[in-house]
Amino acid sequence: MKRRELEHVIRAAASIADDDEIIVIGSQAVLGSIPDAPRNLLVSVEADVIPKNRPERAELIEGAIGEGSLFHDTFGYYANGVGYDTAVLPKGWEKRLVPVRSADTGGATGWCLELHDLVLSKYAAGREKDLRFNEELILTGRIDRRRLLSLLRTLPVSEAARRRISRLVGRPR
Repeated sequence: MKRRELEHVIRAAASIADDDEIIVIGSQAVLGSIPDAPRNLLVSVEADVIPKNRPERAELIEGAIGEGSLFHDTFGYYANGVGYDTAVLPKGWEKRLVPVRSADTGGATGWCLELHDLVLSKYAAGREKDLRFNEELILTGRIDRRRLLSLLRTLPVSEAARRRISRLVGRPR
């Protein structure tokens, strides 16, 4: 997914949910901080979105512009309407959101996870695709390991998970 495609998803999701603020929490949130992100960070054709002020309307987004929808068939990308509990995030993540607003968002604002919050959420999920994504994002030079370790202290995970994530953060590249 490219930045303009994410902006299209934000515009469509905002219209469907009747909410002019859409939070982007999945891997495509990278486009908030890196509009011209490398292709290896943009392999996903889906954006995980939450209507910020009307989260109960996420299902409407899923039905209208989700996987297998006419929107998906037409444009080749789609939105997953998700809830606030979809991602494990460090304390204060809401204050660090990165705005995406342009003519292509139709007056709506997409709020993308800040890169360090995004990386920690991917480490918490721990799927192979998330670990690969993080490796690629770290290679961009935009991730500070000290900041990750500081934010990790506020991540709501078990001590075992915290140790696992700490090892991943400290792993040499």
